[in-house]
Amino acid sequence: MNHILHVVGARPNFVKAAPVLRVIRERGIRQTLVHTGQHYDRNMSDVFFTQLEIPEPDVNLEVGSGSHALQTAEIMRRFEAVILERKPDLVLVYGDVNSTVAAALVCSKLLIRVGHVEAGLRSFDRTMPEEINRIVTDQLSDILFTPSQDGDANLLREGMPREQIHFVGNVMIDSLIRLLPVAKSCARNGLPERFALVTLHRPSNVDDAERLREILECLTNVSEKLNIIFPVHPRTRQRIVEFGMNTDRLLLFDPMPYIEFLSLQSCAAVVITDSGGIQEETTYLGVPCLTMRTNTERPITVTAGTNILIGDDRKRLIAEVRNILDGNAKKGVTPPLWDGHTGERIADILQQM
Repeated sequence: MNHILHVVGARPNFVKAAPVLRVIRERGIRQTLVHTGQHYDRNMSDVFFTQLEIPEPDVNLEVGSGSHALQTAEIMRRFEAVILERKPDLVLVYGDVNSTVAAALVCSKLLIRVGHVEAGLRSFDRTMPEEINRIVTDQLSDILFTPSQDGDANLLREGMPREQIHFVGNVMIDSLIRLLPVAKSCARNGLPERFALVTLHRPSNVDDAERLREILECLTNVSEKLNIIFPVHPRTRQRIVEFGMNTDRLLLFDPMPYIEFLSLQSCAAVVITDSGGIQEETTYLGVPCLTMRTNTERPITVTAGTNILIGDDRKRLIAEVRNILDGNAKKGVTPPLWDGHTGERIADILQQM
């Protein structure tokens, strides 16, 4: 394996790619980093590169936002020229964003091998665009790196060869473990001592006015007992303004860099979210997590971790917050191989090829 090309495009990709990039660099293997530009504002992109010590991308496709079809097509169009010029032995893609599936499609047609980091995760909900991206990427990939053993089971059930599947653990936790000491030293000037941390961005929660209003009213109710810190995703902020929502009782912030957000996660009384990655991070941190979804592609965070699926049940959200404040939070354990060495295991497998 002489030349590995990495594709990243959105904030979760950066957290997953950083440990792999670092280990492969230390082992002297040539690598190229391609940033599709799927996320392009500073808090959602550039500052993550700095904090995670990711090198400056060799190529930035500067795709920007757009519908799923337009964004995926534009990434494919621009990425094909990069592959033809660079001629890597293997392309590593991360997670489940449009950049991931677009790169996998291009490589499969050009007969370039693909490795998928975070393979095998399934929500079994095809109304989620990410679920389609996960399924297609896995089917096109030659090497499948799974974060948990349910991923292996999903891939085997879908007919993927056993020899292509490698249970390596959760590479996001590599970044968390490495930067947690720095995060814990962050000053929290002016922020409340005890608080709930909230993130919301999924279309099913924020694009429907009635659903978003119900969630915000529920958070306002929770704020009577616990301060709410809410870093607001650009999509969510746009909907709050568009729908004329009342957020007076909530502490709204712009999206936060990785270390600052990790600092808040690590000391939150509870995290309320619809993010997949945050379900994993809170499980490792032992912080209670209430997920505003009816399903999750990371079921190990529910069966072994601190995560509870709330769905659309606002009464249950309030009840679970009350349980947490009363000292009855759900306890969890750290899943197997979430130990900070996943990047090394991935590099070991690549070197053996």
